[in-house]
Amino acid sequence: MQARRLKTAMAIAAVAALAVGAAGCAKSERDGDSGEAKTGGTFIFAGAGDPKNFDPIFNDDGESFRPVRQMFDTLVSHKPGTAELQGGLAESWEHDPEGKVWTFKLRQGVKFHDGTPFDAAAVCFNFDRWYNMKGAAAQSQMIYYMDVFGGFANNESPDAGKPVYNKCEAKDGGTAVVTLNQYKGAFPGAFALTSLSIASPEALKKYDANTVKQNGDSFEYSAFATTNPVGTGPFTFGGWDKAKNEITLNRNPDYWGDKAKVDKVIIKIIKDESTRKQELRAGTVQGIDFPAPADRKALEGEGFQVINRPAFNVLYLGLNQKNPKLKDLRVRQAIAYALNRQQLVQTKGPGGAKVADEFMPDTVLGYAPDVQKYEYNPDKAKQLLKDAGAEGLTLNFYYPPDVSRPYMPNPQEIFTVLANDLQAVGIKVNGVPRPWNGGFKDDVQQFGKQDLHILGWTGDYNDPGNFVGTFFGRAKVEFGDQSMTEMFEAITKADATVDDAGKKAAWEQVNRDIAAKWLPAVPLWHAPPAIVVTKDVKGMVASPLTDERFNTVSVGK
Repeated sequence: MQARRLKTAMAIAAVAALAVGAAGCAKSERDGDSGEAKTGGTFIFAGAGDPKNFDPIFNDDGESFRPVRQMFDTLVSHKPGTAELQGGLAESWEHDPEGKVWTFKLRQGVKFHDGTPFDAAAVCFNFDRWYNMKGAAAQSQMIYYMDVFGGFANNESPDAGKPVYNKCEAKDGGTAVVTLNQYKGAFPGAFALTSLSIASPEALKKYDANTVKQNGDSFEYSAFATTNPVGTGPFTFGGWDKAKNEITLNRNPDYWGDKAKVDKVIIKIIKDESTRKQELRAGTVQGIDFPAPADRKALEGEGFQVINRPAFNVLYLGLNQKNPKLKDLRVRQAIAYALNRQQLVQTKGPGGAKVADEFMPDTVLGYAPDVQKYEYNPDKAKQLLKDAGAEGLTLNFYYPPDVSRPYMPNPQEIFTVLANDLQAVGIKVNGVPRPWNGGFKDDVQQFGKQDLHILGWTGDYNDPGNFVGTFFGRAKVEFGDQSMTEMFEAITKADATVDDAGKKAAWEQVNRDIAAKWLPAVPLWHAPPAIVVTKDVKGMVASPLTDERFNTVSVGK
């Protein structure tokens, strides 16, 4: 079969739709041709929550990905400030006409932080590691892997399906060939997923990285994940001081790309939004993420750089059909009609936020402008509840009060508004606040304890499967929708459609049916998140994917 260079209309469209302005063109400050940065020092950034761990494959949230992205690289990456694909550890890639065989030409001379070489064998070791992972506890944590690759060599989790991955071959040191069992629209974008970062095979073996133990509602990870992560990135791991709530990353002088300008990055975990803002003003941190909407103008007026990202995300209210009452479509529709989402956007959303009618932005192929919309109508909500025999319904509403996310800058306030709307139509709400990691995410995504929850997503690449497919492409305890096989099958079919016209039509119909027939959740808003840095910080390139890399950053003296 003759290979061909991948060209997709979506990737091209992503450049125009998602490019960040002048902030996306930071130039490196260099001493001649030495490749060494002029500036040193430390860049301190305030994280909004604890990371789960530092093993990429076991993570799926931004607070974990922030340090991971500084230490690891992926085969494919994104041009800074955009969703356009470019080479990462692979300089180029090709696929066969059926989209099943992917050939990667790898960068030469790259080394992992432990000094071992990066090559095709290392790439295949990582792919085979993911595919052959054993243990239901470990597999249940590999959320991104299952969203993309579907299943494992030996499925032990009921959530895993038929594997998309077939094999990886090292043709030579610089050529890795990944063969899939079927075409999937996620590729090549999914090769840029932070979860699919390439780790040192020697470190993975040395620190027993595949061992994950479940203890009740929590998981324990290996020394690789907690104290010895080893990638190829511009920073190396310097430790996580939990007493100080600080993660230290050190400059990698042997990095294959643009070397970091600062000697050290400290991610200081400050869970309270007001405290993060206070420390920014005091100068004890140089950057914060996801400022409260009301604070943006004030911070700009004080001389801080408030950099807006395009809204490439969605916030939703999840409905868990494990509750028999929520299995009735009329009850789920009543909840949708009960929510005054326009008021929510106006009172709690950041500037530029807008009500979401679908689970992906309108810049993504497959967005259907004619989906059923749920305008605020409390009387209709009450009637639907009455028709369904669900008057006096009581629901447990889980939310994480301790974080700010790009799609959810103020979860406590959002919960309060939504709970008030639901109670106004006769639904009693029991609020259940749980910490983001080690609480909320496990309760919602692993054990399905909730009736309702707020959660969202920032796109990792420009494809409908990364939004709709991630949420609803397979049975998840998060929604308790194991019986919605029609929805799963429709999404699988849309994701396997190769030609653009057919793919567009298939995904549009999926979005129509999600709104009218299935309604596993209620989309709330699309919100442009911001990142804020002090005026002496240069080179921060804001990403629509919240995929900021700190090797471009310098701090004035």
